[in-house]
Amino acid sequence: MPELPEVESARRTIERAALHRRIIDVDDSDTYECRPHTPGDIRTALVGRELTAAHRQGKTIWCDTSGDGPELGIHLGMSGRILVRRADGTIEEGGDYVPQRIREGQDNPVWTRFSITFDDGGSLDLHDKRRLGRVRLDPDRHVLGPDAEHIGREDFRARIGSSKAPVKARLLDQHVIAGVGNLLADEALWRAQLQPARPADELTTDDLDELRRSLRFAIRTAIAKGGVHTGEFARARGKSGHCPRCGAPLSRGTVGGRTTYWCPIDQPAG
Repeated sequence: MPELPEVESARRTIERAALHRRIIDVDDSDTYECRPHTPGDIRTALVGRELTAAHRQGKTIWCDTSGDGPELGIHLGMSGRILVRRADGTIEEGGDYVPQRIREGQDNPVWTRFSITFDDGGSLDLHDKRRLGRVRLDPDRHVLGPDAEHIGREDFRARIGSSKAPVKARLLDQHVIAGVGNLLADEALWRAQLQPARPADELTTDDLDELRRSLRFAIRTAIAKGGVHTGEFARARGKSGHCPRCGAPLSRGTVGGRTTYWCPIDQPAG
């Protein structure tokens, strides 16, 4: 599932390859992916315009459009990828990580849920095998918490440490902090040596500061290396996994409704 680093790769793909190209057609016929819009609504709003900038907050991307046009919001859901075809036919892509061993067939046209055609013959496509992404005009971003990569220290302390909920559940709540998914949460908590089920309001200021540093490091490392799957703990995460730091067999449970792994030695309870 795309987390903040994968979504950032999709945003950078749009920024690198799709901006300042005149839109001549839009396929917004998928009524589930493009809800609540009806077919033709997004097309009418975008044809004749250009995408002028690409932004991200957590897992949500939005693009500014020319001529005071609406924002174009894109959410990758659980399997979305952005593919941008340049005028020369080469393709730039970003989004959900697809292992090389299963890449064949991943670009099946039936999974193109939304598409923009540019006047130079290129295109921007949202490929979404599981059909859980969203495309909408003027997305409401006010429901999202601050971006996990950029949140300030005081804000992080207040938002994460103000609840009796497990600290992992607080990290996963997109209203509290935006962009953290299951793998990224486990990676950051392992790096900070914090037990995922520990009540967030029991964390000290030092604990919270270390967690924020660990989270930011995990995010930026994952962006640089190509996704959350590259994390040191993420690579070890699994039923037969061992802690990369001390070698202990990993523990497994459910925290915040998600399958969770941690090191029982380095991340003790209490």
